[in-house]
Amino acid sequence: MNSMKQIAKNARLLVLGAGLLCGTTLHGAEKIKILLIDGQNNHKWKQTTPVLVEALEGCGQFDVKVSTTPPKKAPQSAWKSWNPDFSAFDAVLGNYNGEPWPEKVQKDFEAFVKNGGGFVVVHAADNSFPECLEYNKMIGVGGWYGRVVGPKTPWVYVEGGKVVRVTEPAQEAGTHGKREPYVVENIVADHPITKGLPAKWMHTRDEMYSRLCGPAENMTILATGFSTMTKHNEPLLMVIDYGKGRVFHTVLGHDEEAMRCRGFYTTLQRGTEWAATGKVVRTAKVPDDFPTAKTISAVPKP
Repeated sequence: MNSMKQIAKNARLLVLGAGLLCGTTLHGAEKIKILLIDGQNNHKWKQTTPVLVEALEGCGQFDVKVSTTPPKKAPQSAWKSWNPDFSAFDAVLGNYNGEPWPEKVQKDFEAFVKNGGGFVVVHAADNSFPECLEYNKMIGVGGWYGRVVGPKTPWVYVEGGKVVRVTEPAQEAGTHGKREPYVVENIVADHPITKGLPAKWMHTRDEMYSRLCGPAENMTILATGFSTMTKHNEPLLMVIDYGKGRVFHTVLGHDEEAMRCRGFYTTLQRGTEWAATGKVVRTAKVPDDFPTAKTISAVPKP
């Protein structure tokens, strides 16, 4: 089995042939430093982590370090040796859905974001830590693993251009239909992450998370998709203010195929830059092959 160092190295090699230029690194500016956390997930993180690294490093604007947690049911001694230095990075990218982190790591992470650090939530990372109030505030809404729709954790969707908050009846949060292509509709056109993108664009075959619930505080829904499960326009791209920190939450990206959508690459790059810096400058150029309302655009494997 490849070590995560080897997986990350392979991802960097893939970048060479990917042709994923999204802008020119600013003269004299350092690359944006990203810490990608994986190690446990109910999804195939060993396959998706290299794609996430490629998506970011391939455009020349980011330097990504992968930190892999101990596996499930690892002894406490293994967890004691896993203690990331969040302060060394501009943003953290979550490709993790698993056991709670050690209390010190949780507190360090909360402080990092609350004091101005960025956080990027990808797909099943919004399933993680259902009992952690601060994490749920960070991600805005999440699903599964005991989350329940209620007065303090409404199900949030968009209807007629307005955000709807459903607080009852109590039901488990989180559902999705079969993986299939669907249209992403940008409902906030002037946010740095969505500015200049088509109002509607076709995303490749993927799960559409629906009936997500949570505190939904200080959260702006940037894009939605019509769910065949709930018959509502469910949030797909969101931004959340958490203290002085910025969070970009994308529910796209179930697997490598879904992540290789050009729309996913572009919104991930923009969302990560925004979470890290509060702006979208380096990744602002819209790729020529960005998907249209009727046409899927996939990033080829190198």
